[in-house]
Amino acid sequence: MKFLFYKMLVVWRRLRHGVPGRHMDRDDAGRQLDALTRRLDPAASWYERANGMLALGEWLRHRPKVTLLDRAGWQEVRRQRLEFMLDWLDANRDVRRSVQNALQKTLREATGPELFSTTGLPHEPGFFGELAERLTRMILPRHLSPSDLSTLFAAMFPDPEDAAWLLALDDELLARLWRLLADDGVAHMYWQQVEEAITYLTTTVIADGISPAFRQRLEPKMPMRATPFLALRREIETYLRGSPHDQGALRSARMLVAVCHAQTDRIYAHLDEYGVSVSLVYRVERMRAHLQRIGRLLDVRSAMPGETGAGRVQVLLADLVASQHHRSSVRGLMRRSFALLARKMAERNADHGEQAIARDGAGYRRVLRAGLLGGVVIGGTVLMKITLARLGMVQFFDGAAASLNYAVSFLLISAIGGVVATRQPAITAPALAARVGELDADDRRRVLAQSAQLLRSQCAAIFGNLLAVAPVVAALCALGWFAWGREPLSPEQARAAVASLSLIGPTPLYAALTGLLLWLASLAAGLADNWFALRRVREVLSQHRRVVHALGAMRAERMAAWLERNVAAIAGNLALALLLGMAPVLAAFFSLPLDIRHVTLAAGTLVAAIFSLGWEWLATPAFWWAVAGIVATAVLSVGVAFACALALALRARDVSRRARHGMQRAVLRRFLSAPLWFIFPERRKSATQHEDDQSDDEDASGIDLDAAARRFSQPRVLERRAEEDDDADDDFPDSSGHPGPPPSRRSGTQAAESRRRRA
Repeated sequence: MKFLFYKMLVVWRRLRHGVPGRHMDRDDAGRQLDALTRRLDPAASWYERANGMLALGEWLRHRPKVTLLDRAGWQEVRRQRLEFMLDWLDANRDVRRSVQNALQKTLREATGPELFSTTGLPHEPGFFGELAERLTRMILPRHLSPSDLSTLFAAMFPDPEDAAWLLALDDELLARLWRLLADDGVAHMYWQQVEEAITYLTTTVIADGISPAFRQRLEPKMPMRATPFLALRREIETYLRGSPHDQGALRSARMLVAVCHAQTDRIYAHLDEYGVSVSLVYRVERMRAHLQRIGRLLDVRSAMPGETGAGRVQVLLADLVASQHHRSSVRGLMRRSFALLARKMAERNADHGEQAIARDGAGYRRVLRAGLLGGVVIGGTVLMKITLARLGMVQFFDGAAASLNYAVSFLLISAIGGVVATRQPAITAPALAARVGELDADDRRRVLAQSAQLLRSQCAAIFGNLLAVAPVVAALCALGWFAWGREPLSPEQARAAVASLSLIGPTPLYAALTGLLLWLASLAAGLADNWFALRRVREVLSQHRRVVHALGAMRAERMAAWLERNVAAIAGNLALALLLGMAPVLAAFFSLPLDIRHVTLAAGTLVAAIFSLGWEWLATPAFWWAVAGIVATAVLSVGVAFACALALALRARDVSRRARHGMQRAVLRRFLSAPLWFIFPERRKSATQHEDDQSDDEDASGIDLDAAARRFSQPRVLERRAEEDDDADDDFPDSSGHPGPPPSRRSGTQAAESRRRRA
């Protein structure tokens, strides 16, 4: 058993480190090259010669595990190894002739334009096909094929740093390496492959450009034959039939490539306005990559003989290496394809979240009243949940019944204008991200004000839910006791409910999980809203012949408009109900003891349990631990949902890391110094009090924070304004008839007043 283990370890190490490890133990580089070049036999098969080329490439990039050199140092080491290899081959003419014949024969047998038309480019027609291919490549190694040189090229350059190494090579080394690899016949063959790759890529661009999914999103509308994509085909064919150095045809081809690139920007603008399709985003990204590759190949074909042509070929090879590694990234594909969708979802959630933000005392009271309405409905939901639990249904049907109960309650709350407290963060956090994306990184006060407004809105909704759910549940329990003479819960069930809500236990974990489910429900709402806009459902319903015949034109238009306004709320409520009801069932299927903890439902359950046990339980430690658990549930569920939604919205808007971290530090410092400012509404101040607060801030810090932030963001404009103010102060005399003092000699009050005037 021990021998088998060591043998498997040796096999694993050989698999990781590759074949040339046995040649690296020799200190003499000449002996290493002699051992490697013997494998490049012109009489050997194509696979043996290809493996010999791979071994030689691994010798060039070999790097020990422990080294003191940085990336630039190892690039220089690779360049020195390449130069030594060429010098050693020049010194050994017989070996050079054999290696040269083997390399040229290998390159000559690998035919087809796949090296230039598929390396590093997405070629699957759909997003999920490309995703499946990339996942397959992560698991299975690629097969070397004589008819596809792109596989050999990818194996020769497995390191992303190879692109920078290729760009760092000088012209002399490139010329010597080219003489080793190719002759006139190989050069002519690959010249033809470049032209074939241009033709193939142009055909794929035209196929996507004239498809209905693209043409319907182009503005202004034009016939198919007038689109720039068909004109691109004509110009490319004209250029390929003529001389490579025909500047007129080359300029026309490049101009059409740029015009097609601009058309993709218009498609992005249409998607950003009317809804995002992940599949269409992938096809647009594929078209942009193909157009960029066409531009690279046109540069290579049009290069004049000499240094310029060698440099363009060098740039093309480096671009092939970089794009090959970029394409192999599954994470990169997901990020590029879903970035626009994430931003669109964040924007739509921000539009809905604007209505749920308490910006002043009146808004705070409005959210509080909406929370009271939601708490009244949640009170009935709690008792319905207890009643369904008494039926003793199978676990799946119990979860389905709970989901139906939640769905009816959430939809009723939305219909009467109420709010569910913990659903607010997921739709209000994108509104904050929309403000942060428009602000300067050092402008903290407006960010603090926005954060305070959002957190006050959450607190108002939670207070409203809790203030309503407790008396409603108590009243319904008393009504049931008078009507049927029984408590809602048995003593054992009531004690178990109180213990389950305790802070000492898994309640914090369940609350964090509930916050994650709330965020997922907001994603479902955003997806539904995006799908509604992408499919033009409003136009379909308002103009459908049968719908108009049944309802009339005006009612059909009103119904479509109402559905467009409320589709996000309906989908979000249904998704949240399904997640809250079925998540424990799904966790139990995998034997995971998970549950949900919603603050309003937990508060209602606690009131029902205390009603069943007796009011003397209010003085027990178990009750207060349960109260602490409800407080922790409110904080964690709101915090997790808000953090997830804010992180998605910030990443979707490409807010810099510096701005994100600065905002977090500013909010945390303000919360630690004045926590009540984030909980209760801020009183309105008069103009005199506002000026006194500003002067206090100036005296405490020594500078005007608002003026400093504006000066940092617009230094040139403010310097010009300061110079104009200085000139104006010099022009106006004082009471003695002499010009006023320079700004540096003014008193602190005059300087502060001048700054306020400029602001």
